Amino acid sequence: MTKEGKPCYKRRMEPHLPLLERIATALERLAPPPPRAPDWSLADAFAWDGYSSVLVPVPQVESVDLELLHGIDRQKETLLANTARFAEGRPANHALLWGARGMGKSALVKAVLAQFPSVLAVIEVRREELDTLPALLTLLADCPRRVVLYCDDLSFDAGETEYKALKSLLEGGIRGGVEQALFYATSNRRHLLPRAMSENEERAAVHASEGAEEHLSLSDRFGLWLGFYGCDQDTYLAIVRDYAEHFGVDIPERQLEKQALEWAVTRGQRSGRVAWQFIKGVR
Repeated sequence: MTKEGKPCYKRRMEPHLPLLERIATALERLAPPPPRAPDWSLADAFAWDGYSSVLVPVPQVESVDLELLHGIDRQKETLLANTARFAEGRPANHALLWGARGMGKSALVKAVLAQFPSVLAVIEVRREELDTLPALLTLLADCPRRVVLYCDDLSFDAGETEYKALKSLLEGGIRGGVEQALFYATSNRRHLLPRAMSENEERAAVHASEGAEEHLSLSDRFGLWLGFYGCDQDTYLAIVRDYAEHFGVDIPERQLEKQALEWAVTRGQRSGRVAWQFIKGVR
């Protein structure tokens, strides 16, 4: 007891202090080491392993020439201008490229970023590891280059919560993240959260309008929306001809077009991806 008649907890704990110190030391040994920043000079592109908190250099990124992407001229011009502003240190928008499959969303991102070697670093982030974004942004604090975070095929299913970390990044919830890094994503969905998730939110919300807006709240955080739509036959054939010329495919033009149209019928669509797959088959 103390002079005031209160129990002296400090004296009661003294015999256990050595044990507590050993436990604390053991926990420190078991804890994973803090993530280490990579050598940014090794590559222009990196893949983020969120579970290990490691950035893996990607020496060579497969991409097509920007000039070979047809039918998306407005999207090319807009994304290139946005990226150039960011590379120059000026304000730029996070970008969501959404729409028809095979129309060059991913190809455009990679082709545009290839225009800024040694200026921008590109980090690919997998959708299922978006909840590790805070650890990644910690690594970027001392990065000598501006960084574009890239997530391909972004969307969320009911029950997934990784989108909450992304919402914070896009709207400044993570310190320094918005100024340090830009986020580019591709998706087949314009609204990244399915309506079922917003309906669940609506049932739990005090006001129904709060839940109704939930499926819009993530995509709204992207300042730049670029839509991609299926191409017509003339655009498809123009893509095929340019690919054939670029890769030296020696087939008469009329025969080339006939085969390309037959190929598109077997695939059930006309798109830049289908044209690329066709050219790979006849090269």
